[in-house]
Amino acid sequence: MSQVLALPSEPRIPLWLKLAYTAFMAVLVPVYWYYYGPTNFLYFCDVALLLTLIGIWIESPLLLSMCAVGIMVPQLVWLLDFVGHLVGVPVNAMTAYMFEAHRSLFLRGLSLFHGWLPLMLIYLVAKVGYDRRALVSWTVLAWVLILICFWFMPPPNPNAGLTPVNINYVWGLNDAEPQTWVSPAVWVAGMMVLMPVAFFLPVHHLLGRWLPRHPGERVELSR
Repeated sequence: MSQVLALPSEPRIPLWLKLAYTAFMAVLVPVYWYYYGPTNFLYFCDVALLLTLIGIWIESPLLLSMCAVGIMVPQLVWLLDFVGHLVGVPVNAMTAYMFEAHRSLFLRGLSLFHGWLPLMLIYLVAKVGYDRRALVSWTVLAWVLILICFWFMPPPNPNAGLTPVNINYVWGLNDAEPQTWVSPAVWVAGMMVLMPVAFFLPVHHLLGRWLPRHPGERVELSR
């Protein structure tokens, strides 16, 4: 006779963290919507913000694991570049906007989530357990976002102002002009192949190795 294991009913994520993150999102979402418009929420990092908001309340291993897999590498690069700018040794130009005096200090302050979100996600996934379905789930979501941004969102524009252009770098690494190394179709296809291999898969392996599996997966394995 198979033994059914009862999953713990106690919350695994502290209530204060849920409330603090919700309060942050209650500020960020309307502010970003007003200044940048709704298309700003097609960025991988902003999608992760929204999925984390849902995942943190329902304590979903899949949603939180997806966000960790999807944004860990680019956000850690952001963090390294930000620290590099602070000490005078920037890694690239990714966070140069954070040091431009003409930009709103309030908006730049909100953008600091790029630095602390990946660290918080590691903590959250450690609390709820890593869901190995995250790799495939985020990859499919990333592909959908890439194609939407390529087909329907504005390409690079040096005079775009605060309007999001070249969302998720589907036209190249420069928001002022498209890349010219390869055709746009080849660039997008390359993103869809290389990002899962170079960004998502390494994080998937590390989280799967060093963090506990989510309780539901342990129950399935024990049957």
